[in-house]
Amino acid sequence: MQKANNNIRNIAIVAHVDHGKTTLVDALFRYAGVNLDKFSNQNRVMDSGDIERERGITISAKNCSIFYKGVKINIIDTPGHSDFAGEVERGLSMVDGVILLCDASEGPMAQTRFVLEKAIERKLKVIIVINKVDKINQRAGEVLDEVYDLLLDISNDEDILNSPAFFAVGKEGRCSRDVNNVNSSMSVLLDAVLDYVPPPVYDEDCEFAMLVCDLSYSDYLGRLVIGKVVNGSANVNDSLIVIDKNNNKKPLRVSSIQTYSGPSLVESEKVEPGDIVVLSGINDVEIGDTICSKNNTMPLERINVDEPTVSMIFAQNYSPLAGKEGDKYSSAKIEERLKKECLKNISISYYKNKDDTFSVLGRGEFQIAILIENMRREGFELCVGRPNVIFKKGKNGEKLEPIERLYISVHEEYSGAVMEKIGMRKAEIVDISYLDSGIVKITSNIPSRGMIGLRDEIMTDTKGYGVMHSYILGYEPYKGDMKTRSSGSLIADRSGKAVAYGIWELESRGRMFIEPGDELYEGMVVGEHNRENDLMLNPTKTKKLTNLRASGKDEAVSLTPIVRMTLESAIQFIKEDEMVEVTPSSIRICKKILSTQKRKIFNNRGILT
Repeated sequence: MQKANNNIRNIAIVAHVDHGKTTLVDALFRYAGVNLDKFSNQNRVMDSGDIERERGITISAKNCSIFYKGVKINIIDTPGHSDFAGEVERGLSMVDGVILLCDASEGPMAQTRFVLEKAIERKLKVIIVINKVDKINQRAGEVLDEVYDLLLDISNDEDILNSPAFFAVGKEGRCSRDVNNVNSSMSVLLDAVLDYVPPPVYDEDCEFAMLVCDLSYSDYLGRLVIGKVVNGSANVNDSLIVIDKNNNKKPLRVSSIQTYSGPSLVESEKVEPGDIVVLSGINDVEIGDTICSKNNTMPLERINVDEPTVSMIFAQNYSPLAGKEGDKYSSAKIEERLKKECLKNISISYYKNKDDTFSVLGRGEFQIAILIENMRREGFELCVGRPNVIFKKGKNGEKLEPIERLYISVHEEYSGAVMEKIGMRKAEIVDISYLDSGIVKITSNIPSRGMIGLRDEIMTDTKGYGVMHSYILGYEPYKGDMKTRSSGSLIADRSGKAVAYGIWELESRGRMFIEPGDELYEGMVVGEHNRENDLMLNPTKTKKLTNLRASGKDEAVSLTPIVRMTLESAIQFIKEDEMVEVTPSSIRICKKILSTQKRKIFNNRGILT
């Protein structure tokens, strides 16, 4: 018999990047009286990772809870970037409703549509919050209408227009139904959660069953398994089984049960249906597995995420400087780390190639770049290749490629340059709208391979004022070849240290990436050539000394300041025959084949190196 657990509500906070999800969770903590003393030095409690704090974005979904009017509300703070969509899908598998945040100025964006599509696909209840209504350029009323239009466009069900809507200033903990009087507390929003989001439903005749939705690790407890209890209850030391993706059943014993209290975990002797819990003492388990009692052997529906669209090559660092800046650089160590990542990240996968490299597959170049950044901070050294989109075959054997819906907002004076740039990348314009503020919004459909490196070019063309977002539309027939990078590379022809005089003499050849004192090696890319071809050169060259005294002062060496390559910019810059060398302290670019002589042999044979 079906029964509802009215003591619990499970919700997810979903939105586009930087629309205020994590800040809203902080406001809910404060209102519910959660003790945040140990987080007093943090503005966004749920963004716990170093990279999340540095970049101001949420990368992985986080669980927490508050108590309101005797009801436990489990909250999942989800990422807002499309590359981390797997985290969103994983979070939505545990909830019965979502709070959709939308910036009162920007309105619905690319990721807004994506998360709504996933929520409506799961038939989740939607509560709308138009956030940041204190902005000078806010247009909250128009944005609410745009959200309703989006809801109707996705669901085709007019009942969804009954979704309750609120206006908020999340950072100040203010929320109201009236956009002209946003002076109420978060209580009005929490009341709507209790009234509008259904409680979790379970079968009281069924024994314990739980879906594994996330994995973590504790130095004290070992592997942690996080998920939603679908039916029944369990106690510490219960003997259970785990059902894997192949329907194999393995016994296990729970050594510890924890539940969420605020952003922290607390010990619990017993769990109830509908709650989100953390079990320990379980080692051999994957996301999507079912943990249940021995008498309940029916597996729950596994979590399914969209297929990856981008792949990148990971390889052992093969440069002459390998092992000098990190302590983990062997292929075995890299594979061990990739296995660990795949266990807790369902949208990342990899396979090993015959040449002892690894093809890593993900939802976007940014997602894989974050993985690389985490690895370098853990002491890894590796080389990574250029992102490549994953093609598919159609029913008739035709080549299909992923297509994205791209939104770009720019000042009108830059719109022509932007449209020319995306046109070169096979984009098809869908819509152009002109706002009173002088901003032009350009909507287009563009192949995913055309997105690689596009952001940096748009930022340059628009003097840093361009804003772009995208999401995957699906697969369409191959749009034809496209040329993205028109410049060649400046390549060091020998090892040594860069010298100011040597760099100064070569500056006319293009944009340099190195400074005096930098370690160089043969095959290392030291700059961008201002012509299409690659050029070998010697930045270690010193000025020849003579015994003749000049009549005037010696020629002064004044170098043009350089901008160091970031990991993302390097990945987007490289060509097919180049790799990015990543270490804990350096980002370098090099040729796949370092030897100049060997590259010439391969090129003469027409083989891409």
